[in-house]
Formats: sequence, structure tokens, C-alpha cells
Amino acid sequence: MFNHKDLLDLEHLDKKEIELILETAKPFKSMFTRSIKKVPTLRGKTVVNLFYEPSTRTRTSFEIASKRLSADVVNVAVANSSVVKGESLIDTGKVLEAMKADFIIIRHSLAGAPAILARNLNARIINAGDGFHEHPTQGLLDMYTILEKKKRIAGLKVLLVGDILHSRVAKSNIWALKKMGADVRVVGPPTLIPPAIEDFGVKVFYDLDEALKDVDVINILRIQLERQQDNLFPSVHEYVALYQMNGDRLRLAKHDVLIMHPGPMNRGIEISSEVADSAAAVINEQVTNGIAVRMAVLYLLSGQKDKI
Repeated sequence: MFNHKDLLDLEHLDKKEIELILETAKPFKSMFTRSIKKVPTLRGKTVVNLFYEPSTRTRTSFEIASKRLSADVVNVAVANSSVVKGESLIDTGKVLEAMKADFIIIRHSLAGAPAILARNLNARIINAGDGFHEHPTQGLLDMYTILEKKKRIAGLKVLLVGDILHSRVAKSNIWALKKMGADVRVVGPPTLIPPAIEDFGVKVFYDLDEALKDVDVINILRIQLERQQDNLFPSVHEYVALYQMNGDRLRLAKHDVLIMHPGPMNRGIEISSEVADSAAAVINEQVTNGIAVRMAVLYLLSGQKDKI
């Protein structure tokens, strides 16, 4: 059983709960080959996508996942809502709950915003990314993709490349990977590596070529170009020279290495087109798997016991 009202992070899930979500996603993934890709699981339920930050792929993925479970979906355009008139987050949530929203999927620039809603609402809350905190469903879909391709996670050497400091994807990946038994490495400019990250059981590198040795999976994080305005690395040109994943560097890892990226990609900056379009890349498969994983999360949070 999945005994949680909400999905706020992966930090507070244990290994068995993560494994349950990944196992539940498998039959939903198999549905994609059917002519009718829907089940009636959430018929009569309402899912609200409440996104305070721009998003295309995550919002769309949740929308497709909800509709394939037969839920009614409402997308709230925050820029055109009462939020811009000064309404608080809690008041917005209570209004949506008064409209009988069963699930609220929230993306917010402030860490902890989903937890605030979860404490104040009966509706089930799913964190779609909060500040620099976590992005749990991205972490889960990354685990699913690794498991699907490598058949295991325990014992694999997984490298996260880039802006670890600001990446909520990195945080969720680290929590999940460590709980699943992976050997986790991070590499990036010193200014983009969080202090004391070694306390999480992660090995830190600053030289990408060294970090790539014997690696099974490489997860390349998007360089947030707005960080360049904060002078956290000297120039995009230098970042490309030191940390871009290109064909030459790809050959330093294992021959069957997986290349992952949460998207959207900055081609030519953190990843070359040669690598992004290579046989090693599973980036588009991550997107497909994201729908199955989000269906699994919605299914489990709904308390369903019916056979999928």
C-alpha cells in the first residue's frame, strides 16, 4: 500500500515505496501500445494543473497522464488568474478545493509551496517542482528509465553533470538513487556544487573526464542560462570547453552508457547534438516514461485497489 495523501518529495519515501511506484508504472506503460490508451480509474475526478512557473513538458505530461486515467483536467493560467491580483497560495488552493478539485499538481518558484498546500487542503497535492528543492516525478521517471534499460539500479555508477546547486532534478535523483543502491557521482564547476553534498553519500568531481570513468548512466542537467547573470561560471564558452558532453567524452564512459537529460536541452551547451541524437541517448524515452510514472502516482494517491 502507498500510505500517503500527497507526493511532495522523494526524501521521505522509502525504497519499497519507490519500487511500488515504478512497478505500478509498468502496466500503464504497456497501455501505450493499445488502440485505446485510456482506463476509467479516475472517472469523475478533477485534476488541476496549477503552474506558477512556465512549463510545457511537465504540465503536458501530467495532463496526458490524467486524461488517460479518464480524469477531468483544468489548467490554471496563473498569469491570468486572481493570483496576480494578490490572492495567497492557500486561498487559491481553497478556492480550487471548493470547486471540488481532487488533485492539485503544483509547480512553484518557492521551495515548500506544495507542502503548504498539503497541510491546508484535503485535496491530494503533487509537487511538479518547487524552487531548488525537488522534482519528485522527474526523479521517478529517471529511475524507471534506468531500470527499464539496465534491469537494475543497485551497484550502477550514475553521474549527474552540471548545475547541481540549483537543480531540483538533481536533488530528487540523488535521494532516489541512493535509496535504490546506486553509486552516485556529481560533477560541475565548484560554484555550482552545493556545500557538504558529500554528506549525502555522493562523490564530488570537478573534472568531467575523470568523473566519466566506468560510468553506467550520465544524467546531464540543463544549464540555466539565467545563472550566467550571477557570474557563477566565467562564460558559456568555458562551460562548453570543460563540461559539455560531446562525442569525445562519451567514449570515456562504458560502451553501453545511458545518456539522460530532463529537458529542455540547450544543444551545443551542456550537450552536443552528436550525443543527444546518439544511440546511447534515451531522452525521448524519458518523456514517454514520464506519462506512465505520473499515471502510477495519480493511481496510487487515489487509493485505488482495482487491477490496472
